[in-house]
Amino acid sequence: MGGKSYRVRREQLAGANFVWVGTERFAVDVSDPRSLRGKRSLRGPSDGPISLVAPMPGKIVRVLVSENTSIEAGQGIVVVEAMKMQNEVKSPKSGRVRKMAAKEGASVNAGDVLATVE
Repeated sequence: MGGKSYRVRREQLAGANFVWVGTERFAVDVSDPRSLRGKRSLRGPSDGPISLVAPMPGKIVRVLVSENTSIEAGQGIVVVEAMKMQNEVKSPKSGRVRKMAAKEGASVNAGDVLATVE
């Protein structure tokens, strides 16, 4: 706060959350920012075509399926390497790969479309 660091203590009373800073107590709301992911649309993953995007900048090291391939929910589509770690991008729904934009060896930025599944 105010550009300074403080040691704080958290307390939970009757379902309410509080933070103590020194001798002062503040009521706070606690939320998990991960719960906000993927809430850009009210449509579910089974409604219409979806675009699978690169989660981070990196390099495509493997393309696991080709266009017009039938796939299952949770199946790996592309492997992206970033910071020497490989991340498998999986389909959230069953369907068919309508378009495969990812090419092995290509560099991608976060948010680049890798494939479209319908």
